Amino acid sequence: MRFQLILLAILCFGLTFAQAQKFGYMDSDFILNKMPDYSKAQAEIEQLSAAWQKEIEEMQKKIETSYSTFQSEQVLLTEEMKQERLTEIKKKESELKDYQKKVFGFGGLFFLKKQELIKPLQDKVFDAAGKVAKMKRLAIIFDKAGELVMIYTDPIHDYTDFVLEELGLGDPNDKIK
Repeated sequence: MRFQLILLAILCFGLTFAQAQKFGYMDSDFILNKMPDYSKAQAEIEQLSAAWQKEIEEMQKKIETSYSTFQSEQVLLTEEMKQERLTEIKKKESELKDYQKKVFGFGGLFFLKKQELIKPLQDKVFDAAGKVAKMKRLAIIFDKAGELVMIYTDPIHDYTDFVLEELGLGDPNDKIK
């Protein structure tokens, strides 16, 4: 009997504690797109990406040209010369794959540059969200733009505008839908 009373007391306390928790959500993509520095960072990333992609395409064209030349001269080459040219082409293909991996692979130059430019802006947003959470006495703020799937969100719990205000980007007339 005594054990049941203690269990009941713990259960009641736990339920009231859980009900006291306040939750909210925000849209970090919307907030980042309102930041001028984010637009500049995105433009720089796109410019670098295009330059790297152009380099890769040029390398690919050189390989294709080398292979076409080999195909047309193949009948005139000795077996040793054929193997030498094929080895050279394969080496260039391997270099191309390594370069693609170095630039666009996980932890590559593209990833590092994006992290270098975007992470400080994301940190600002998350710091502002933390301040809003403290001001509004929220236990948790979810990010609608993240991996978390939110099937339904009540706009009453949307704190995106408060985070924008904390960052100095808020416009009371500009509500997200």
